Amino acid sequence: MYFPEAKKNFGFGCMRLPMKDNEVDTAEFSKMVDAFLENGFNYFDTAQGYLDGKSETALRECLTSRYPRESYILTDKLSPHLFERQEDIRPAFERQLEACGVEYFDFYLMHSQNRNNYGKYQSCRAYEIAQELKAEGKVKHVGFSFHDNAEFLDKILTDHPEIEVVQIQFNYADYDDPSVESKKCYEVCIKHNKPIIVMEPVKGGHLVNLPDKAKAVFSALGDLTPASYAIRFAASFEGIFMVLSGMGSMDMMNDNISYMKDFKPLNSEELEAIYKVLDIVKEQGTIQCTACRYCVDGCPMNIPIPDLFTCMNGKKIWNAWNYISYYKSLTKEGGAPSSCIECGVCEESCPQHLPIRELLKETSKEFDNIDW
Repeated sequence: MYFPEAKKNFGFGCMRLPMKDNEVDTAEFSKMVDAFLENGFNYFDTAQGYLDGKSETALRECLTSRYPRESYILTDKLSPHLFERQEDIRPAFERQLEACGVEYFDFYLMHSQNRNNYGKYQSCRAYEIAQELKAEGKVKHVGFSFHDNAEFLDKILTDHPEIEVVQIQFNYADYDDPSVESKKCYEVCIKHNKPIIVMEPVKGGHLVNLPDKAKAVFSALGDLTPASYAIRFAASFEGIFMVLSGMGSMDMMNDNISYMKDFKPLNSEELEAIYKVLDIVKEQGTIQCTACRYCVDGCPMNIPIPDLFTCMNGKKIWNAWNYISYYKSLTKEGGAPSSCIECGVCEESCPQHLPIRELLKETSKEFDNIDW
């Protein structure tokens, strides 16, 4: 246990809460908070932008005004939209304290760090101000949440060795996915000896709403839900300090508590089932590219064909923004599928005999009209 104040390795992510008439259902949320604490958990995660600011105030109504401060851990974040200048940061922080109804945050994270916003945090001295807040007792621990590749994560941790914890997207679908690089990001955190907070362990619900064939693989193991295997997958890795789950109902809460109260890592049979499920999901109407890259070697336009097909498959299966961002990165300096001259060299070299030229047209149609 990296932080002894955290009683268990499972946290309440408050980005998705029970809603009623476009407002947080505070009666239901209060019951969920009660059940969470009664079962020995105490870690809550929020941000000002969650539910248009309603997450923070709901926590004030349902948690912080009802329980002693020492009975829970509360994490909040400095989001990019909260500041434009260095002078904006402290007032924004004080507003967050007020919204949550607390005098300090246990963890304060630089939110959603990536190559597009990191410069802003640097120029505004956000990391330094967070350390000042820590010295003043208004923050206990400073970290950041992250959405980019492993190389950039390594840069931030090299720039800021004082960081105490890193929050990354980590689940079995993204583990080897080149658009997310969960495994590689995990390995960077381990290299820098940073405890890890996991977000999106069920990939926004996608690893719960599985095809029937995939669900059957898990059902054959017993009565546990698909969510249980996804959350326990993330929690089973060394160095994982906390796994967050966004729970929108008491049913979700009860399910999560049932297997995380007395947490047991995945066994070999369960891990094998996860790999089977992932194979089934990937087969759902996707481009059957094996990424041998023979097509790339001969392409006169230097189109990264397998990588573009990864984007196409990922967007089709998961409909997640990561694949749009990855596509943008791949085609930023050329190599868009629309640049194909239809010479056919790629198809001649493809061991899978894929109709690459037509598939590139489909990929272009899928991505190139998106408003970036």
